[in-house]
Amino acid sequence: MAIVAMRHLRLIGLQSEREEMLRRLQHLGCLEITEPEPAADDPLLEKLRIPEAAELQRIREQYTAAEQALQILTDHTPKEKNALEPLPFIDEQALTDESQLADGKNAAERLNRCREELASLQSRSEKLAAEEAQLLPWESFTMPLECATTEKVLIQMGTLPAAVLPQQIHETLDAAGDLYELREVSADREHRYMVLTVHISQAEDHIAALKALGWSRVTLGERTGTAAANLSALRQEQTALAEKRALLEEAIIQCAGQKPELRQLSDASRIEMERGEAKGRTRETAETFLLEGWFPAENTKELEMLLEGCTCAWQMTDPLPEDYPHVPVKLKNNRFTGPLNMVTEMYSLPAYGTLDPNPLMLPAYGSLDPNPYMAPFFILFYGIMMADMGYGLLMMLASLIVLKKKQPTGGSYNFFALLGLCGISTFFMGALTGGFFGDFIPQMLKVINPESTFTWFWQPLFSPINDIIMVMLGSLALGCVQILVGMVIGFIYKLKHGEIASALCEEAAWWVIIGCGVALGITGKKTFLWVLLAVLIISQGYGKKGFGGKIVGIGGSVYNHITGYFGDILSYVRLMALMLAGAVIAQVFNTLAAIPGNLIVFIIVSLLGNALNFALNLLGCYVHDMRLQCLEFFKYFYRDGGRAFKPVAAQPKYYRIAEQ
Repeated sequence: MAIVAMRHLRLIGLQSEREEMLRRLQHLGCLEITEPEPAADDPLLEKLRIPEAAELQRIREQYTAAEQALQILTDHTPKEKNALEPLPFIDEQALTDESQLADGKNAAERLNRCREELASLQSRSEKLAAEEAQLLPWESFTMPLECATTEKVLIQMGTLPAAVLPQQIHETLDAAGDLYELREVSADREHRYMVLTVHISQAEDHIAALKALGWSRVTLGERTGTAAANLSALRQEQTALAEKRALLEEAIIQCAGQKPELRQLSDASRIEMERGEAKGRTRETAETFLLEGWFPAENTKELEMLLEGCTCAWQMTDPLPEDYPHVPVKLKNNRFTGPLNMVTEMYSLPAYGTLDPNPLMLPAYGSLDPNPYMAPFFILFYGIMMADMGYGLLMMLASLIVLKKKQPTGGSYNFFALLGLCGISTFFMGALTGGFFGDFIPQMLKVINPESTFTWFWQPLFSPINDIIMVMLGSLALGCVQILVGMVIGFIYKLKHGEIASALCEEAAWWVIIGCGVALGITGKKTFLWVLLAVLIISQGYGKKGFGGKIVGIGGSVYNHITGYFGDILSYVRLMALMLAGAVIAQVFNTLAAIPGNLIVFIIVSLLGNALNFALNLLGCYVHDMRLQCLEFFKYFYRDGGRAFKPVAAQPKYYRIAEQ
């Protein structure tokens, strides 16, 4: 339950062995390879070459092609029904089998060719659809579209707003002259589609009159023949495109049986790409290469055994304090605190520091892993806000099924493990409040028998609806406890780092100030007042120059601390608010469902309403819980800014590498 101690590796090896060494390091999965940084005492580093990236680009394109091909199959074939099946095992030799990879490449090439053709057909189809929409209002216009203006007559197609009445149109045109004909071809809710035929001598006046009414000229490009004939040709081409599209989709479906080869190609490319990117972070000469990186100190022996089998020279060193900002962070936690990694990583990883094991697991330098301190509060707070036995059972069931059947790893494992832990907390808090999908059971029994007086075989401790004040006070009390814990951790952290004055003037002083304030309020003894004032003046005026500076410093500190503590504690009222909101919404849905008095209707409406309430609370409780931890709790001790540890490792997406 701490930040893992890291060590630095610097290695010089032979070019001929680099590929095999990287392969073995990738299999070991404990070394993060970094780009070497030029140093003033090492000018030769600048003369080393960066490896060629042409091969890496080829692998990336191969990986992209495989992923695109798999996406095509996903879009055009029935969805697989093995969502909860764990990823199959495969050994490295089988994964990189050349015949299988060749089949995958061929399938990817065919499918991506189909994808490109489908995209081309879709683009053409959309263009034809746009042309059809343009021509459709003119379908009944029997004159050829290429009919042009003559020396005596102007012919112009256009639109007028539908709101302009025919009578108004003709009155306006009649005023401009009588040598015209205006024919309405069609109309919709927005426009009147019309053709104007006018003697050239009056054309300018008639067009000006129409423009005053909202006339907009329509041009249909270089088309010849009637609109109906053009529409017929467009529809025939659309039919031909649909037939081609059907053939392509059939060809795609026929490739569905090659998903395993494509997945194998994707994973093999993914692993090779990771290795190629690591290679790009090394430096080389014609015969040798330089490699640098970080690895967990606990993997020292494994790494030494691997390197002893290679022709190379290496140096392993512990980082100095000035190196800490560059050292990656790896968290090591147990099953209870490990799932909280997703919360910490979402906020920010702690800064790296050397480890100094002690009862509080505080490091001698840098920051600390907040998970052991955060986990009990996070899980408890989530349960308080959710507080329903039914919701808790659903969370535990979902977690158990996925973890047992799917056997996820990494972030997915953390998510479902945390879901299960929060589900346990939610269930027990629901037992304390008597909530099971709100008041689902009492309401259902009343629908069956209006005389029912259901009660649990145990007495719920409180009700979020009837005991609002108690729940609110309890929420504030929990907030005080968590903030106090954060202050204690921060106090010890400062002492271990030599920040004694800050620890005494901040945490320790305000413990005394707040304690004396509470004692003064209870007892009324002035002794507590004098102690409070003395500690306040000494601690908050510390380091301030001059009488005026001390007064301003004391006043500003008092204001900032009081408002800060008050705001932080008040923020914990959200525990009560979300508990109350969830309970009320569930009861509202249950009450509405019970109104018809029909059991089937009640069950359907109630379950739909509770499903919505559950989904909203599932996310809402997580967001608010995370806010309490990151903004109210971490501020008292947490030092963030760490960089995640990213070792070179075989991390396939569709398979699991079998240990040999």
